[in-house]
Amino acid sequence: MSPAIVEQVERLLGGRTRDIRLNGELTQLFGERSWPRTAKIIRAWMVWVIVLDVLTLGLNAILLPAETVMSMLWPASILPPAALVAAIAFLRPHALWVQGVFLLSAVFLILLSVALVGVNTGGEFYERHLTIMLFVAVTAIIIFPVPLGWAMAIGAAALGIYLVFQLRNPGIEVGSALAGTLFFASGVAATIVARRTATIFAQKTFLLELRDRSRLAALTDANSQLELLARTDPLTGVANRRSMMETLNHFWNEDLKRTSGAAMLMCDVDDFKHLNDNLGHAEGDRCLVKVAGIIQSSMRDERDQVARYGGEEFLVFLPSSDEQEAGLVAERIRSRVEAASLPNPTSRVGPWVTVSIGIAILMQNGELVSAEHMQRQADAALYLAKKTGRNRVVVHSPEVDQSLQ
Repeated sequence: MSPAIVEQVERLLGGRTRDIRLNGELTQLFGERSWPRTAKIIRAWMVWVIVLDVLTLGLNAILLPAETVMSMLWPASILPPAALVAAIAFLRPHALWVQGVFLLSAVFLILLSVALVGVNTGGEFYERHLTIMLFVAVTAIIIFPVPLGWAMAIGAAALGIYLVFQLRNPGIEVGSALAGTLFFASGVAATIVARRTATIFAQKTFLLELRDRSRLAALTDANSQLELLARTDPLTGVANRRSMMETLNHFWNEDLKRTSGAAMLMCDVDDFKHLNDNLGHAEGDRCLVKVAGIIQSSMRDERDQVARYGGEEFLVFLPSSDEQEAGLVAERIRSRVEAASLPNPTSRVGPWVTVSIGIAILMQNGELVSAEHMQRQADAALYLAKKTGRNRVVVHSPEVDQSLQ
């Protein structure tokens, strides 16, 4: 949902309910949301009008003289096709003006059909069917959740038909025809006002749903951001220790049986304390950001994970990796950090920042090891790399453990 729509929704809900007016994109959205329900109501009303017309005509055929029934037959035959065409038209969406033409034309013909049945038959049926015609119009106004202009058009058509035929009614005076029209006009007007009120409440419900959806989306986004922050190291932008632990736990619990192996790299910036003491913590932070970026860019694909594990330590996890692949990745990291020529003038290795890396392999002598054990092995290999001169890669082996004893 666009910010403009969100702002418009908040503005409309912030005012009085009776002042709600949808326009532009909101009108389109409301129409798309309400169309299935509106179309279903209109189709059902049209079908029932046809059924009632046929049943009434059949009942009249039983109870009334044949001559009277024949006079009703042709006006009554206007109604079913008009209602049927409207019902078919609302089987699928059309442009709003097309829907309006179909509906208003069908309703007008239905009202005219009901009125003509009485007018053509005459006598007691004349005014009775005109009243029935107004009742049909009122039910349409009440039931159809359509724009206010459409409801007003239906009411105006019904009152117009009533007035025209009542003025032609030989059984009443002109004054009586006008008075009756005025009386029924007040009822139609009240019905239209009620329809408008119902439409406003439907639109308000729609606006409340949009606002709730917008707030839920904002809350979901905020929660996602918080979750991302909780799993990300704020300085370097790579995963933090917690995130790496979740990755390792998931791998050992879910993916271990489906993988051919894995490797773990423990990377440590050489003489980082000397860098901080000599160049300051700001330069130290810049160094860690650069090193994290180099390590991240040295991964094989999105499956490989890197996390800042401690102050200047980074843990790299390489699923589906053997010793050779892990060695290539580790050497790529080491050489790229050295080639970056980040200053560390008091380092015991040289004037530039370097890293030492210890590697542990999942398969040890044909046996699987745990994540915690692999971390200890990677730490031991890293310790040996530090002990033997730094700026190097050491793979854990039984000899590594012996050399540290």
